[in-house]
Amino acid sequence: MDMLKEISQHLQGGSKEKVADMTRRALAANIPPKEILDRGLIDGMNVIGEKYKAHEIFLPDVLLAAKAMYAGMDVLRPLFIKEGMPSLGTVVIGTVQGDLHDIGKNLVGIMLKGAGFEVIDLGNDVAPEAFVETAKREHASVIGMSALLTTTMPAMKRVIECVQKEGLNGRIKTIVGGAPVSEEYAREIGADAYGYDSTHAVECVKKLMTDIS
Repeated sequence: MDMLKEISQHLQGGSKEKVADMTRRALAANIPPKEILDRGLIDGMNVIGEKYKAHEIFLPDVLLAAKAMYAGMDVLRPLFIKEGMPSLGTVVIGTVQGDLHDIGKNLVGIMLKGAGFEVIDLGNDVAPEAFVETAKREHASVIGMSALLTTTMPAMKRVIECVQKEGLNGRIKTIVGGAPVSEEYAREIGADAYGYDSTHAVECVKKLMTDIS
């Protein structure tokens, strides 16, 4: 079997030791790091994303696969630092002010990293200004907001108003998600996209990046 397929399969199986070992072997076989990343690690996470979306696997399986992906990334990272880490773009994510829930947001972060994005996770209870200041400082193209309480959803609108006030709505796109959030609500507050689950959120972010570029 081709080494990159093996990396992808071990990742899907959640074996971090095997992924790290096969990544080292692929490098020793002179396979370019970018190819190992795209056709091994990211390919494996894409399969995990599709299976999770189809309810063929569950959250613990995704978390195991993510750990395996990070094990491979740890091997590749020193090489990418030397030549500049390839990235699809930078995304700032967080749970909005007043809300302490972060499981869904964490899963979106994992899936975005697995798809090749640079992710800056601000955690939970994040003030609107913190989202915007971080996005400006880190040259992020997308801000992703999560809420699990209906009482904290208005904070999403305040983030979007902050982006508009700074005159950044052409350069920084916004995506919202979380159990009580709907597509209608996203439209109502002026968000650029609504992600109904983690894999759909990744698809939306990819599209938003294309719209910006």
